[in-house]
Amino acid sequence: MKNVLIILGAILFIFGAVDLVGSFMEFDLWGQYVGVNLPDLLWKYSAYIEMLIGYLMFKAGMSSDNAEEAQAEA
Repeated sequence: MKNVLIILGAILFIFGAVDLVGSFMEFDLWGQYVGVNLPDLLWKYSAYIEMLIGYLMFKAGMSSDNAEEAQAEA
């Protein structure tokens, strides 16, 4: 489960980074390639939301990894 969180978190963070760079280059990742037209307010912050969720998932996977190592040592 921890590896799944780490991998999904990393993928979501990278997706958010591509979305962020694309928004500065007037590239609509959600509208053109995903096929979802986001409302303007959500479109403006979607990259930050994706990167935050990806970071939190990655961090949760890493912390569960550290917790399991601590239990194995005890």
